[in-house]
Amino acid sequence: MTSIGRILQKEIFQPNEERLITCCLVGKYLKKKKSSFLCIVSSTSAPINISIVQIKQTDKQSFKRKRSWALAELKSLDGHNDSPDTQEFDMLFDKVYRWTASNIKERQSFIHNLWRQAKKHILKEMPTFKNVPITWITEYTMTPENKFENADLMEMDNENDDEDFQAITEKEQEDLMNLMQECKFSIGNAEAFMEALVDELSMLDEKNVHCVLSSEKQVDSLMKNLNEAIEETERLEMLLDSYDEILCHVKETMEKMEKKNSMISIANRNNQLLLEELEKIVTRLNLSHKHQKTLEDADFTNPAGMKDAIEAGNALKDAMNSNIDKALLQMSAVQEQKRRFEKYKEMFARSISRQLNNLFIHYGNYKGKLEGISMPVHSNIHSDLSSYMELMHWLKVMDQKSYRQLKNVYTDSFGKLYETNVRSLIESARDKIGVTQTLTSPVSLLGQDKDAWTLEISDTNRKKYDTILDQVLTQLEPVCLQEQMFCVKFFQLDVLSPSSKNTLTTLDGAEVQVEVLSPRLVEKQINEDVRNMMTNLFSCLKSELDSLIDHIKRQDSFYCMYVLVRLNDHVMSAKSTFLSNTIGSLLIEVKRSLDQFMQNQIESIADYKPPRRAKCGILAYVLNLEEFATHADCLLKSDRRADLEKWYTRLLDKMIEYIAVHSNEHNKTPSQVIKMGMAINIFSVLSSIFLNLSSLLYILLTLEIV
Repeated sequence: MTSIGRILQKEIFQPNEERLITCCLVGKYLKKKKSSFLCIVSSTSAPINISIVQIKQTDKQSFKRKRSWALAELKSLDGHNDSPDTQEFDMLFDKVYRWTASNIKERQSFIHNLWRQAKKHILKEMPTFKNVPITWITEYTMTPENKFENADLMEMDNENDDEDFQAITEKEQEDLMNLMQECKFSIGNAEAFMEALVDELSMLDEKNVHCVLSSEKQVDSLMKNLNEAIEETERLEMLLDSYDEILCHVKETMEKMEKKNSMISIANRNNQLLLEELEKIVTRLNLSHKHQKTLEDADFTNPAGMKDAIEAGNALKDAMNSNIDKALLQMSAVQEQKRRFEKYKEMFARSISRQLNNLFIHYGNYKGKLEGISMPVHSNIHSDLSSYMELMHWLKVMDQKSYRQLKNVYTDSFGKLYETNVRSLIESARDKIGVTQTLTSPVSLLGQDKDAWTLEISDTNRKKYDTILDQVLTQLEPVCLQEQMFCVKFFQLDVLSPSSKNTLTTLDGAEVQVEVLSPRLVEKQINEDVRNMMTNLFSCLKSELDSLIDHIKRQDSFYCMYVLVRLNDHVMSAKSTFLSNTIGSLLIEVKRSLDQFMQNQIESIADYKPPRRAKCGILAYVLNLEEFATHADCLLKSDRRADLEKWYTRLLDKMIEYIAVHSNEHNKTPSQVIKMGMAINIFSVLSSIFLNLSSLLYILLTLEIV
């Protein structure tokens, strides 16, 4: 460790004019792989400062300071137990640092030297040394019990004293050489050299005595001057003491004045803050006389009056929702102003409700002109009501009860208007379709004989039904979309009401805790509000469309195919979510009708009874397939193609199954001949239906024909 100490002294401490006292190789507690040196270091110039430095060895085998502490910062040292063989010790500075020494002797030397330096240089509060041998932190006392330990410590102190030895300077060496050169004899004659030095010393002493005796008068004069200086010093001390008493009194007076000024400053600051807060309250709770008059008697009959009403309502809303500290809300002036605001709010809400209630009822009685298959768009009504939009938004925030009542009046009034319009539209469509027949059961079944196979209506009528249904849906789309957009904007359905927020604070300081909704639930709630309002406005729409489709159904058993296509097109193109959902529900019902229709066709094949003739021809359900496919072509060319392809697979599978059964029942014609003839006809029909070769092969492979 001596070599390491010299290296540290030379590289780290000597450039900083410091001297290494002792060092100890340590590692962090339970992390012995990360080692460093704890060093006790002293400054070389006055005043002497003792510090504890942690030195870390880098990867390049060099040393650098990691951290250091002044000796006065050490609060305590804990050796864990009194045994000298323990390697661990803790040092408390700003926090506890736990170390493990690599060598017991180094640990002993470090703790002992740390105690010595603390006792020597710390004048106030010594650090606490606990759980260490008592002989390490006491002066050397040679007793039989500790003589061996003291011997070790004395040996370590001697080593440290040796380290304190410093050689003579060059100047001192030069003076010594000059002295030795003055001697005229050899340096080897030590006795002669010593005698010369003694004679010279005697001569110097004699000169000093003569000098002292000759300066006796000067000494007396000096002593007299010193006595006078002492007397003058005592006089100055008395004068300084009197000044000090005066300054102490002045100090006390100044401290009292400073404290009083501080209290005055605090009081002024508090008064200023209070004044600012009161000014904020007055400003926020202020409602101009003009706004008060408008709230008491609002005029909604002209644009200027409407503008004043909106401004007054917003001013009242801002005042009632102003952010005021809870403690200030208990002030009687604030409570009184709050009651005045409530009064203005009730009067203004009644005025708005009365005006809008009358308008809703008035516009709800508007019929409009209906000609043919048409649906009037009430854009003019929406335009008139839009001027009241901000007032409706004000009601939603300030008076939820009035807002809900007006919303119900609107849906009731305009619901009657739209009910009349929708019924007229559907009635016109039914009149256009007319009544050609009423079907009680499907008559166009594949399992019927060719002579009994009849189509209820012509292709022209079928196209007419499809066109009329398309016209009805096309007329409904702009009406529903415009109404939905107006309701969302006018009633602010895309913004949740204030009751949906997590905390509501009223002007009297009361807080209402409500549930916080996630963005997904917020969107769901908004969509539900829009859907409910549109459902109330168009309550008869689905039932009327059901009646129109049912009217077509009674005319044509193939209705489910082209109606399914038409409904699917409008579901995809509808921009109104309400209309899209309504048509979507009809689409599901028509899809079920298609499934039932195809199931009836399959069952008719199973129920088919071939005629008993001498020679078997083409089976009826094979002959009917081509015409059936011709009328089902509209569905096959649409986006709903997959629905029909699935049923074609099942339908042809049932045909192949019963061809085998019916061919075996005919004794006069070989079954293989019958099967071949049926297969040729089926293949011909499929080729004309499925122009796409891949679709045809898929069907045939599924049925195991090829």
